Amino acid sequence: MSSVHKPLFVQGDFTILAESDHPDYEAVRGRLGEFAELVKHPGRLHTYRMTRLSLWNAAAAGLSAREIVSFLAEHSKFPLPQNIRNDIYYFVDRYGLVRIVARDGELYLQSDDRELLMSLLHVPTLGVSALEEADDRHLRIRPGKRGEIKRELIRAGIPVQDLAGFHSGETLEIALREATGSGQPFALRDYQQEAVDRFLDPRTDGSGVIVLPCGAGKTIIGIASIARLRCATLILTTNVTSVRQWMRELKDKTTVDEGNVGEYSGTRKVVRPITVATYQILTHRRSREEPFHHMKLFRERDWGLIIYDEVHLLPAPVFRETAQLQATRRLGLTATLVREDGLEEDVFSLVGPRCYYRSWKTMEDQGYISRVSCTEIRVPLSAEAESRYLRADSRSRIRIAAENSLKLPVLFAVLRRHSEESVLIIGQYLDQLKTIASALQVPVITGEMGHEQREQLYERFRRGELMTLVVSKVANFAIDLPDAAVAIQVSGSFGSRQEEAQRLGRILRPKGPGKQAHFYSIVSDHTRELEFAHKRQLFLVEQGYAYQLSHADDWTPQERKGMMP
Repeated sequence: MSSVHKPLFVQGDFTILAESDHPDYEAVRGRLGEFAELVKHPGRLHTYRMTRLSLWNAAAAGLSAREIVSFLAEHSKFPLPQNIRNDIYYFVDRYGLVRIVARDGELYLQSDDRELLMSLLHVPTLGVSALEEADDRHLRIRPGKRGEIKRELIRAGIPVQDLAGFHSGETLEIALREATGSGQPFALRDYQQEAVDRFLDPRTDGSGVIVLPCGAGKTIIGIASIARLRCATLILTTNVTSVRQWMRELKDKTTVDEGNVGEYSGTRKVVRPITVATYQILTHRRSREEPFHHMKLFRERDWGLIIYDEVHLLPAPVFRETAQLQATRRLGLTATLVREDGLEEDVFSLVGPRCYYRSWKTMEDQGYISRVSCTEIRVPLSAEAESRYLRADSRSRIRIAAENSLKLPVLFAVLRRHSEESVLIIGQYLDQLKTIASALQVPVITGEMGHEQREQLYERFRRGELMTLVVSKVANFAIDLPDAAVAIQVSGSFGSRQEEAQRLGRILRPKGPGKQAHFYSIVSDHTRELEFAHKRQLFLVEQGYAYQLSHADDWTPQERKGMMP
């Protein structure tokens, strides 16, 4: 292939420009995602950036610097800049340069680079408080410092490969069923089995993060890992609804005795060999001066495994506790490793590197998740709203744009197009959602609604008695929302990429032959909301989704005055 016809421009600033309309783009996009991150997607040129963390995740997954360089050289229009070749080798080879090993009941930092090893004694945040010299290739790790060392060294640009192993924890009688509680045959899908095997591979041996789309059955992977290890397990997740979803799945798909499963939340505090808790209860305290009382849960039993569901939402205080739990196996589950607080490196060092990943489009092509059409609809501000927008401060502008009243006729037009399908309308601001729900005469579900009432509405939605539900930020988390065919996003949280991924995930269950899902994002044009929309879309574009662009007039040429459906 002539260099002119290759799809990549590899630049000296660690960015890679990829021609999205190139015939080979789909083939190279998947490989790019193994060691680079999408940062921009204007028009036909998508911009990827390699970072030290993206390269360390690639190294942890077994990808060598030679393979990355060879791939880029093969698909680049021009010769690779020499600095890029050198830096890829530099960063990839950093992983494994320093290792944690166990010897005679003690932990050591091990490296063949004595100069580097000795320099670690002078890291200000570690030094002699955490390490002491043992021999030319080893520094002895002082008790309880395993996690702290990993976190501080990755911040210093030295990702530690942890080979010290883990303790087994308290034994638990559990196995996967061959049929669910309702009598349906049950077996792991091929990728679910592969993910469990990869997590328990000797290279990771129980420390890592599994990244799969929403709706791909990450809960099942967690349960299968428990069944393989047969040990006491602490499961941490985002809310009570998710807690009970985990408990239902454990009962439905494993042989575990119901009395061995406990809920630890704001309403119930039961510790059992399998305990499912919320992040909120762990981080609850009466005042900022008080300790996190419920963190004692980490020490309540001899846990052999800790599962961090939606690990991209792991609160900072839990990171600190996790640093003390490095002898316990840790499994992170997420649809995206993107964190809006920038603590991805802490996930890498304290929970583990990415150990299994399969792109959303790959899953779609294999029929495991639904095909989705994504559409961004741009809506102008009304004259009155535009006047308020121009006079408002930065924070107020965000809300004015989000609650733009001219979004309503567009929303109603979209609903008419999908009048025979189940629809979720998702937004950020309760006043806006209540207005929509009132106009449509449908329920609105918020975090304030009781669990029982919420479940009743979900069941009516499942039975087809309700075709439309209006949903607040509860749609952003790992909850058992009923399957829908259409999701319409009317407002969001300041360009959150993980939020966009979670919301799309609400409609990803397969739809049957010839059917697909539809995801709409209604955005106020010429406002900051448009900037946020572009940022939100980055992760999904990286996964291979394309957003079609349309305008309000395409949907409501005669209805700009706000006709009701």
